[in-house]
Amino acid sequence: MGLQSRQFSALVLVFCLLLTSCANDTVGAASKADQEALIQKTAVAAPNIQAGDKIRVTVFGEDRLTGEYQVDPAGFVSLPLAGTVKAAGLSKQQMEKTLATKFSGEYLRDPKVTVDLASFRPFYILGEVNKPGEYDYKSGLNIMSALAVAGGTTYRASTSSIDIQHVGESGFKKYPISSNLPVLPGDLIRVPMRYF
Repeated sequence: MGLQSRQFSALVLVFCLLLTSCANDTVGAASKADQEALIQKTAVAAPNIQAGDKIRVTVFGEDRLTGEYQVDPAGFVSLPLAGTVKAAGLSKQQMEKTLATKFSGEYLRDPKVTVDLASFRPFYILGEVNKPGEYDYKSGLNIMSALAVAGGTTYRASTSSIDIQHVGESGFKKYPISSNLPVLPGDLIRVPMRYF
């Protein structure tokens, strides 16, 4: 896919997200417990594999099975000899065990499988930022870093709160802008306009 068509696709995606956000403008304030739960969720463990992630599978001594594989939108990944395997929702360790079971038996004896996340789903940022769009997620990303990646905020941006819709949630929640507020893969972030 060329750079021009990728930019066009990103522009269409942002436009669709803008339309969707206009239609579903539900913004509820995130409680203190919601904020703490979000911080704990990202600090406790490595994220589970989700649809849209790319995983790197390494099978020791088996170069033909080693490679990077995309998790499809339904949460499945297709690998040689293993077939189609449900990956979404599994931890890296659970996926390793699942693949080792699939490969063992008639194919391999005691396969040593490791799974790593090669890349995460992107996050999206729109509203009062200088460069709205889709951005690559990096582990440990917080809201201040996400705003910096998007070129910073415009002079009209709210300086006190931000709206975030996490994957699987039906609407936006309003969070106070804080450097320890984490961003998750697939998040839709909207920087609202401040009222003068």
